[in-house]
Amino acid sequence: MRGFLGLLVGAALAYPVDWAVWRVRVAMGGGMGTAVVNHYTVAELKANKEEWYVDGTNTVDCSLSLLPEAGAGACWWVRRHGEDITRY
Repeated sequence: MRGFLGLLVGAALAYPVDWAVWRVRVAMGGGMGTAVVNHYTVAELKANKEEWYVDGTNTVDCSLSLLPEAGAGACWWVRRHGEDITRY
């Protein structure tokens, strides 16, 4: 029971601590970064086939934090998931 309670308290404190550290970084002139994202468009065809179109790359803003901040994804997440796929 103590382990579960410790995990619950740790999870409850993770976001406020991460936000405070991120705000200090922003105040010192950092806290935001950029990541390159590849964009693809996928068109569904007959017989369960798909046609992929490469739309190019975009540079997106991301937060240098553990969790997403300021409406931008966390840089570690965006860099690991650097593909944006739109399906039609």
